[in-house]
Amino acid sequence: MKTDKIATTCQENSHVNGQRTAPAECLRAFEATARLNSVSQAAEQLHVTHGAVSRQLKVLEAHLGVTLFVKDGRGLKLTDAGSRLRDASSEAFERLRSVCAELSQDSADAPFVLGCSGSLLARWFIPRLGRLQADLPQLRLHLSAGEGDLDPRRPGLDALLVFAEPPWPADMQVHVLTQ
Repeated sequence: MKTDKIATTCQENSHVNGQRTAPAECLRAFEATARLNSVSQAAEQLHVTHGAVSRQLKVLEAHLGVTLFVKDGRGLKLTDAGSRLRDASSEAFERLRSVCAELSQDSADAPFVLGCSGSLLARWFIPRLGRLQADLPQLRLHLSAGEGDLDPRRPGLDALLVFAEPPWPADMQVHVLTQ
């Protein structure tokens, strides 16, 4: 669904660390327009209207005090300033996409760490492990065995399997497996 984002989302007084910066939404609209060489295609890709992208480009030009595009027949042509900004913004957005993909992959590859007492692990969990692996073959499971009161807030644990009776701490999400 397209929305007609108002150009004021690209506030001209954006600041980072006390320095004036180009508005992120406007840079995103500019990068897509420069890469696709089309306001309409940029709008389609960004799921906004043609008018929203046009306004964002105008706000960016006003913010920078330079012309980024000139009309070339029915199309657009980047000015020298626009070419410089295209190169920088394309590199920056590609770097962001790359890092986000790496982080997402790191998260997907990370094992699921389950904490459990040794006795509960041996008597209840291990007999059911084969079925769990059959149901979730992609799951990379690491077991962390301990004795006594295991701390559910211990860093590195994704979940804690315990034999306990209610009441449970209010700030914990509890799933009862058997009764």
